[in-house]
Amino acid sequence: MNVRILVAHAGHTGYAERICELMYDSALERGTGIACRPVEYIREKITSGKAVIALDGKQLAGFSYIETWSHKSFVANSGLIVERTYRHLGIASRIKKRIFKLSRELFPDAKIFSITTGAAVMKINSRLGFRPVTFSDLTRDKAFWDGCMGCRNYDILQRNKQLMCLCTGMLYDPAEHRRQSKKSISLQQQTPQTTHLNV
Repeated sequence: MNVRILVAHAGHTGYAERICELMYDSALERGTGIACRPVEYIREKITSGKAVIALDGKQLAGFSYIETWSHKSFVANSGLIVERTYRHLGIASRIKKRIFKLSRELFPDAKIFSITTGAAVMKINSRLGFRPVTFSDLTRDKAFWDGCMGCRNYDILQRNKQLMCLCTGMLYDPAEHRRQSKKSISLQQQTPQTTHLNV
């Protein structure tokens, strides 16, 4: 097995229908989660270079895509799925790392967020520097929350005025990480250097 994780391109649009089927199956299996997307929507993500695909030869192994919200100040890493036969092999982690890297390359100043019910995704997000946040810290873009209509738990989200649901919101704020990095460098510069003398 030689699974490659690639930025998707127009040559991969033939996988769009299977990707949509996988998203639907995943939502049914978990009883929560991934909102369904039309095949054309997935094709557009593939052709615009805003998706990552995992392939074992020509066999689809997994997928994820990028959505932008609030005038590109927020980016969502969405729709992470892995074919059943490729699960528990670290492929989800590899896809997540690559879609995160692609998000940072395309939208370096955007806050990147994820909403998920999956413990494995939360663990991967934490390793990448995401932190759990309330939904009020995420985009207020109505179109994003309307995308949850296909989820079986949409009524819970509506009852809570889009402030909480069964999903956990996680956020990576590049400005926060830049501040932490500067603070760390500043502390290192302030720490006095110890000189050892051999007598």
